[in-house]
Amino acid sequence: MVEGTPQARAKRTRVRECLRELVDAGMPGDGIPSERTLCERFGVSRPTLRAAVDELVAAGLLVREHGRGMFLAPAKITQELAPAGGGPGFSLPRSSGAWASRVLEFTTLPAGAGIGRKLRLTPAAHIVRVARLCLVDGEPLAVEHVHVPAELVPGLAPTDMERGDFYQLLGTAHGVKVHEAVQAIEPTVVSHREAKLLGVPLLSPALRFERLTTDRTGRPVEYLNSVYRGDRYRIVSRMSLAEPDPASDPSPADGPRHHFGIRSGGPTARGAGRTFTRGDIQPLL
Repeated sequence: MVEGTPQARAKRTRVRECLRELVDAGMPGDGIPSERTLCERFGVSRPTLRAAVDELVAAGLLVREHGRGMFLAPAKITQELAPAGGGPGFSLPRSSGAWASRVLEFTTLPAGAGIGRKLRLTPAAHIVRVARLCLVDGEPLAVEHVHVPAELVPGLAPTDMERGDFYQLLGTAHGVKVHEAVQAIEPTVVSHREAKLLGVPLLSPALRFERLTTDRTGRPVEYLNSVYRGDRYRIVSRMSLAEPDPASDPSPADGPRHHFGIRSGGPTARGAGRTFTRGDIQPLL
């Protein structure tokens, strides 16, 4: 059967769904039968099986280990997007796993035209630019690029970016009270440098985050862009369409919590009603 024909695509889809059943029935780290066994079980050729497996590997559901076989991938790091205390804003509970970060670059330089526009600075105004690798349970998950007006953070050191809550540091050490963050998320693929840092193949699927954080006066205090591994990170949202009770809805929280990814807990969306839907941002198979 020629690959790419309707019959071949239908057979690959059937095999993929059978493999999904194996994934759903197992636990992270479980092994799955060999290619020969699976080909016999599903009645397909090795090229058809491998094409289906490749799709699940790209989606982060299966992993291949040379000389050992195929295994169910580790559980994804989950970040929940939830309503802030029942109010109109959204907060972000802390993501799962033990988070850490390692500074890759720390420099002070002119903002330039692009970052200057984001932070409402002149191109000649100085910013602190920090690149850091984010890890969960010791495994690389994301590459972040943080840009902060230099005049807001005198004395900021690389070690400050590797420990604690950066937003809390802005408030306690520099008197900057963050208030709101607007963030965009879009699919992308990793570059050569990102692939090397994250330990994934070139052009692997990823999620790109872009966030602008402002203080209580609306002044931009941070511009961040980052790339997260698409095979290891997902976002879960909860939404409710129920009409809010004005008498019982408390005021939004004073400021965002600073976690990785979409870790700011500020009001990133506003509108009537609290939330309760659930969805994962990951490739659809």
